[in-house]
Amino acid sequence: MKTFSTFILTIFVLGACSNEHRNEHSEQSKQNRTEKSQDAHDQHNRATGEPVVKYTCSMHPQVVRDKPGKCPICAMDLVEITQTDEASNDLMLTNNQIKLANITIQRVTKKPVGQTVSINAQIKVDEERSEVISSRAAGRIEKLLIKETGQSTRLGQPLYVLYSEELLTLQQEYLLAKEQYEAIKTEKRYKSFLDAAERKLLLYGLAKSQISQLNQNSLQPRITFFSPSSGIVTELNAAEGQYVSEGTSLFKIEDIRSLWVEAELYPNETSLVKVGDKINVRVSGTEANTIETKVTFLSPEFRNNTQITIMRASIKNPDNIFRPGQFAQVYLTHSSRESIAIPSDAVIRDGQGSHVYLQSGYNTFRPQMVKTGIETFDQVEITEGLQEGDTVAVTGAYLLYSEIILKKGTDPMAGHSH
Repeated sequence: MKTFSTFILTIFVLGACSNEHRNEHSEQSKQNRTEKSQDAHDQHNRATGEPVVKYTCSMHPQVVRDKPGKCPICAMDLVEITQTDEASNDLMLTNNQIKLANITIQRVTKKPVGQTVSINAQIKVDEERSEVISSRAAGRIEKLLIKETGQSTRLGQPLYVLYSEELLTLQQEYLLAKEQYEAIKTEKRYKSFLDAAERKLLLYGLAKSQISQLNQNSLQPRITFFSPSSGIVTELNAAEGQYVSEGTSLFKIEDIRSLWVEAELYPNETSLVKVGDKINVRVSGTEANTIETKVTFLSPEFRNNTQITIMRASIKNPDNIFRPGQFAQVYLTHSSRESIAIPSDAVIRDGQGSHVYLQSGYNTFRPQMVKTGIETFDQVEITEGLQEGDTVAVTGAYLLYSEIILKKGTDPMAGHSH
């Protein structure tokens, strides 16, 4: 009986092991068929140029899966990536990735490229737009409506109030001439007296609106004077309660809608520029782009026992972005020649040299080693590696560099060297 029970138990165990083996074999076959199907799908996509969708970990790029899930190392969610042929360095992106990375492209062309010299300069006021405001009559400053330098003023803005007995007398003369003219309009000489009295008030700084409001009951012993121009108050030579004489300087106003850029050139730099040449100016401390302008003035001078040349150019400043006293850099380009040149942002520099990202297909880029030559402040000459008509990534090139390292797990240019 015991022997029979042992026999039955042995048959049961062998049957269970056989079923388990068949289940394992079935699961393994199913997995193999899935992997073969996925490999065939990936090979088809690569053959047709379509992107192969994979999933990887942002922190561990060596982890690559066919489906979404968690990273087995850090448990982070896997992110979707697209892959091209593993043997190539081509990087294919989706339209959304192109937009998010702000990748823009530019066709390679030949441009004038030359050596660029950077010279320190300073923003100064345009002396042709400076205006000194002086007192038109003797009197006492009753009120200052602008009390400190650096304040902005606009055309027609009140500046100060002046009490002047001289102006009060001129007002009375005007009203007397007006009364005589209105009484006897047939006499032409009274009209000439009235016109002369009005012109005198205008020359003393009164506005026409102030004159038209004058009558015997509204004489103005205190006259408000207005700004004759817009700009910045750079000098203030008056105080409330101060007595001033005719011609006393009260304010100096600088119109900064146009400014000068001045730089000192040493003897070895004077040959690089002449009046009328185009130069580029970048003002420090601002987000404004480089400004192209023309040299308007060159003046040899002797300062601190050194022969120098003062170079001057004019820049427009309609929005008052720039202020006198700011420092700037002037870029002088010389020895210019026609050559293949691309924007500086398109060139990636690392320990292996310089490379760019060349467009090899739709939304597809590959790294291309290049040799560089002359560099300006925004352009780089390419002596080897590119041809006229190629298309390269300009903005977003460093993001492509990071993306390809993330996907390949290594620097694709590590094996290249100039």
